[in-house]
Amino acid sequence: MEVRVEGLVKRYGRVTALDGVSLGFASGGLTAILGPSGCGKTTLLRSLAGFVAVDGGRILFGPEEVTALPPQARGTAMVFQHYALWPHMTVFDNVAYGLRLRKLPDADVRRRVERVLDLVEIGRITGVMQRRPAELSGGQQQRVALARALVVEPRVLLLDEPLSNLDAKVRQRLRAEVRRLQKAVGITAIYVTHDQEEALAIADTVVLMNAGRVVQSGSPQEIYSRPESAFTAEFLGVSNQLAGIAEAGGVRIGAQRLPYAGAVRGRATLIFRATDASLATDEEEAAPGHTLLRGVLEERLFLGSVYRHYVRVEGETIMVDGTEPVEGGPVTVRVPVAKLQVYAA
Repeated sequence: MEVRVEGLVKRYGRVTALDGVSLGFASGGLTAILGPSGCGKTTLLRSLAGFVAVDGGRILFGPEEVTALPPQARGTAMVFQHYALWPHMTVFDNVAYGLRLRKLPDADVRRRVERVLDLVEIGRITGVMQRRPAELSGGQQQRVALARALVVEPRVLLLDEPLSNLDAKVRQRLRAEVRRLQKAVGITAIYVTHDQEEALAIADTVVLMNAGRVVQSGSPQEIYSRPESAFTAEFLGVSNQLAGIAEAGGVRIGAQRLPYAGAVRGRATLIFRATDASLATDEEEAAPGHTLLRGVLEERLFLGSVYRHYVRVEGETIMVDGTEPVEGGPVTVRVPVAKLQVYAA
């Protein structure tokens, strides 16, 4: 089921939560909506569900306009951040609830509940259908919430930061499960998250929002490797920003000058990622395709897989990741020229 929104507007008093948003969500695809708090991503999701009445624009599921339809008439199912399971009901009753509202025969209800619990890989846990939510782990509760949404066979699956309450290891396992389930069922899924790694890992398409507008959308590889704005480049990845002056052939960062062949002139923001840079402690010359920044290493943190070095360059602090620790003092930061992004300030 293809989903489209056209010129969607939603205001809360003087605050515009959605400012003319137009988007298409591919049939059978998983789209992640990403952005900082207050950017409008949850308002957009709740508008699709029918929980929020929009002030302008249209919402279409396939050829059908659903803008004015109530939630129960849209054929969507929502998975919430806080699971939203009924604590007094068993797992079976939680999952079966939507089917019983449709007055399906008991045999059909049991068959579909058992099938979907197997799909989310908790059906074989001894006695799980008779347990109540408080008797389950957080990861198991979220699987039940997914099962409850999938069992009604919705046209569109909506997920509102469904893994944010879980610890890091469980979250990483379940994100892979969410993608597996979505592909197995073939449902159109729209997934709101503030976690950039999560969005890049599971989505077919990433939509980045800010201040009620779509900043950029595309495949995870496109949006990460080819950011169209300073906001996108800074938001995705651990990025460094340096203020400078862009000139023909170079960018001046304080007393230092880096090569630059783009069209931006005047005040500019230079951005590169911590993972793209490396450190040396000598005054080496730039290798072909690289440029250098001179600075002072002030701090180093061990993050497990890498060391993160904090380097003072022309009065600003940048981060450089590396597998080997570098001692404090004067250092040279090497950056591939192709990895430098320059935007008008």
